[in-house]
Amino acid sequence: MGFEYLKRIKWIKSFCTFVHKTERMDVKKSDIPRKVVLLIDLILVSFSLVVSYLLRFNFDIPEVELKPLPLILVYILLIKLITFGVGKSYAGMMRYASLHDAARILLANLAAAVIFIITNLLTFFVGPSIFFIPFSIIVIEFLTSTISMLALRLVAKMTYIELNWREKEQSYVLIFGAGEAGIVTKQALERDAGMRYKILAFFDDDPKKSGKRVEMVPVLESKELEGFIDSNKPDLMVLAVQNIPPARKQEIIETCLNHDIKVLNVPPVNQWINGQLSLNQIKTVKIEDLLERDPIKLDEKIVKKELTGKTILITGAAGSIGSELARQVMKYPVNKVLLFDNAESPLYHIELEFTAKYPNLPYQIILGDIRNKTRLRKLFSEHHPHIVYHAAAYKHVPMMEAYPNEAVSVNVEGTKNLADIAVEFNTEKFIMISSDKAVNPTNVMGASKRIAEIYIQNLNKQNITKFITTRFGNVLGSNGSVIPLFKKQIEKGGPITVTDPNVTRFFMTIPEACQLVLDAGCMGNGGEIFVFDMGKSVKVVDLAKKMIKLSGLELGKDIQIVFTGLRPGEKLYEELLNNEENVMPTHHPKILIGKVRFYESNEVNTCIGSLINAIHTDADVDEIVKLMKALVPEFKSANSKFELLD
Repeated sequence: MGFEYLKRIKWIKSFCTFVHKTERMDVKKSDIPRKVVLLIDLILVSFSLVVSYLLRFNFDIPEVELKPLPLILVYILLIKLITFGVGKSYAGMMRYASLHDAARILLANLAAAVIFIITNLLTFFVGPSIFFIPFSIIVIEFLTSTISMLALRLVAKMTYIELNWREKEQSYVLIFGAGEAGIVTKQALERDAGMRYKILAFFDDDPKKSGKRVEMVPVLESKELEGFIDSNKPDLMVLAVQNIPPARKQEIIETCLNHDIKVLNVPPVNQWINGQLSLNQIKTVKIEDLLERDPIKLDEKIVKKELTGKTILITGAAGSIGSELARQVMKYPVNKVLLFDNAESPLYHIELEFTAKYPNLPYQIILGDIRNKTRLRKLFSEHHPHIVYHAAAYKHVPMMEAYPNEAVSVNVEGTKNLADIAVEFNTEKFIMISSDKAVNPTNVMGASKRIAEIYIQNLNKQNITKFITTRFGNVLGSNGSVIPLFKKQIEKGGPITVTDPNVTRFFMTIPEACQLVLDAGCMGNGGEIFVFDMGKSVKVVDLAKKMIKLSGLELGKDIQIVFTGLRPGEKLYEELLNNEENVMPTHHPKILIGKVRFYESNEVNTCIGSLINAIHTDADVDEIVKLMKALVPEFKSANSKFELLD
């Protein structure tokens, strides 16, 4: 009999080996091997069975019950081995034991208990009319096995936490948002192996949650935030609120930054990996969050009606504005989107992105230059675009101040080429992306954009094509924006360079600007200059200071700000309207129509013709700028060698 038992035990060991080989192989060496966990669980089952018999028979097991106990033990271990293997009750790491692991243990033991009950019924009705395992033993064993296995994992987890917390640096944390996202955030922080987080409190704008506790952590009203910070000196605030208004979010961030508290942000639930929040997904709040505004509500029906079935040409499609325009246009049932740019590498990256995102949507990558009229004419001849979004331009002020001929070549002649060919092929609409620097220009770049505006406005009076201009200021995160520059400087340890302590700029997000371009393009009847509400202007030095705080650094200690002086052609303050202009409202509160003075057609054509001829004959830069100033009298150079020409 004993030899038979031994054979059975060897078979069990072989089965253990098989189960182990079929397990996932991604367990770290520092974790307890799963076969060891399985072996411990089986030992606990053996112990539980003995305890069950002792409890059932009041610690005096009769001989008749004791005799079949070895066979019962082997049978129970065999069934448990199968249910544990199928249910993977041993698969979870004990130091991270969760309710999910508890459920697997419960189900595995419950399945085994059901098998034992079926075995009893078979032995009673088919076999020798006895219950192989007493029913009371099945119940007691189920309870003791489940409790002991859960207790093991709980003790292992608590021991691990206690041993590791003593060695880890402690960080005191506040969580804003006592909803589901806040609870999941707390759990994610507590799972972090590298830091010991102590959650001091939840804060929430919902007064109904105030005074309650979430997982033993108090929930306080948001109005108590500043006082609590003063009293408890937390290190970290995590924003775990979904759909929080931008103004409220900025208020919370500002409060924390003023108290030197680092702020992290939890992404939307739909971005969680498999519905689980990873600690790596909780990111530092970005400066864009402090400049964010309420989302724009587009009239989707009007935009859809305007774009449906149309062939759309976007110039400068590899740039910040052009590429985002393309992404937004792709949402509508257009006929085709033509992505035109002369920047080979950025255009290639856009092609890779769109191939992955829009594999079934009609778009075409076209490499070319708006200065090449032959290339443009061929493009229009092949595709006959209905709508043109013209975003291609040179836009860096100091660079264009050094090379006025290039500014005229791209921003003026390139725009003229594109506009003339659009007229030639009866394009329905031509929407040009202009700049706030075209208003009272103090630099060559701004003046070149203003001349382009003048030309297409003049062209609008004579042709079927409707020419529309849109003006806005700096867009967050665009190529050449101060924000990417400041980020790089902070990463290098500084210093951060700001031109002047008083310089201010308007800022808008790229998606926001492109949405307004689409809306303005739909409402435009031709000849308008649409001006976007950019909100309040922001001091660039304040922007730099906030970015330093968001990075967890201290100004003057960890990093410095250096004032370099205004660059050639640069303004202290940007404007969106000329002094002689006024505005008219539209159906959209963020879009206004600027009323500007119009030029005589002959005057415009003569002046622009002379300007283009000057760059083709390699005229002196002073001569080129003189011609620009003649056409745009309000062009007064600032911090530039061209001030002598005013």
